[in-house]
Amino acid sequence: MATKGRSFAGCTVALITPFRDDGVDEPALRAMVEWQIAQGTAILSPAGTTGEAPTLSHEEHDRVIATVVETAAGRAKVMAGTGSNSTAEALRLTRFAARAGADAALLVAPYYNRPSQEGLYRHFATIAENVDLPLVLYNIPGRTGRNLEPETVERLARLGPIVAIKEAAGSLDQVSELVLRTELTVLSGDDTLTLPMMAVGAEGVVSVVANLIPREMQALVDAVQRQDLAEARRRHAHVFPLCRDLLGLGPNPAPLKMALALLGRGNGQLRLPLCPLDEPGVKTLRHTLTRCGLLTPGQQ
Repeated sequence: MATKGRSFAGCTVALITPFRDDGVDEPALRAMVEWQIAQGTAILSPAGTTGEAPTLSHEEHDRVIATVVETAAGRAKVMAGTGSNSTAEALRLTRFAARAGADAALLVAPYYNRPSQEGLYRHFATIAENVDLPLVLYNIPGRTGRNLEPETVERLARLGPIVAIKEAAGSLDQVSELVLRTELTVLSGDDTLTLPMMAVGAEGVVSVVANLIPREMQALVDAVQRQDLAEARRRHAHVFPLCRDLLGLGPNPAPLKMALALLGRGNGQLRLPLCPLDEPGVKTLRHTLTRCGLLTPGQQ
């Protein structure tokens, strides 16, 4: 049986937000979208964790979503990050994304205030009842302080607009529970776990590393989908070191933005409280980029 959000299966790219000293670098953002589309990327997700959404002003957040929708112009789907720890703000952002023409909204569980499971249910249900847009839940307890439990997701899955979940709790048992309990499309929220999560029923990934290697991540997903385990394992082994370092050398997206800068694809600028990698981190990242064939010794 097809899952509810099957049209959002595959590899979605969790886009960075490029910055200049005076704000969001919109020309760079548009160029990034064009590059991804040229690489064959089917789904773009702006203004999420990788997009440094917590440090965007309300105006900037809206503009990033609108810019990606306008630039994609129907050539790729847009899954806009509209989550907040305020239900009212998440609702406002999701309504804006719908008006702007986004194809779906990605809603992170409320962070910092650590609501109960009932509070989590009411938060997402309020948005689902008031916005006509496919909604993708986003569970990342390491950042939010609360796990979106399978029992709560099962309740939410009965609401029509909620079609998928990006799962980043790091638990294959939890993924298995979601697959058994719901008809939601489950997406990996951790690049290193894409293969094992798909092995137990996930249908794709919302990927950080795909900012660098979208074709390779899509090929990994494709190999699993056609049940070519040997090819999937080969591709997993190739991308694993880079996936590991992008999430392990520093808080996302600091390693990613440094990697893009090393490849001549950005200025690496972050917003406080995020800061650039230290020199040992940069050295490790250079080595990994070279090992993966993205940097040549001459570029270092």
